[in-house]
Amino acid sequence: MDDAFWLRYLRAHADPRTRTLHAAGTIVASLLGTVAIVRGDPRLFGAALICGYGPAWYAHAFVEHNKPETFSAPLRSLAGDYRMCWGILTGTLDAELARANAATGAELGGPATSA
Repeated sequence: MDDAFWLRYLRAHADPRTRTLHAAGTIVASLLGTVAIVRGDPRLFGAALICGYGPAWYAHAFVEHNKPETFSAPLRSLAGDYRMCWGILTGTLDAELARANAATGAELGGPATSA
């Protein structure tokens, strides 16, 4: 994923609530998708898609009030979801948010995103 897209992606996910919903959806969808593949159950795969995209699209519509990158760049957006989720889990996202000029949770008076 190119750096310009990554920085734009982070700015589109400026609110820590959006990042939290994305991370939760990404983790649940990944687990369900893995179980779907192991069991060969397409219904679980469908559930994985709903669990992954549902919270993310909700956050874009009602928290960020912007359009998800999924519609214009689906594969790069998916890679961005995983990269952002990894940054949250490893405590490395705040530096990337600062580089993108997107507020961290601590700057908005909430919990830090890298905790």
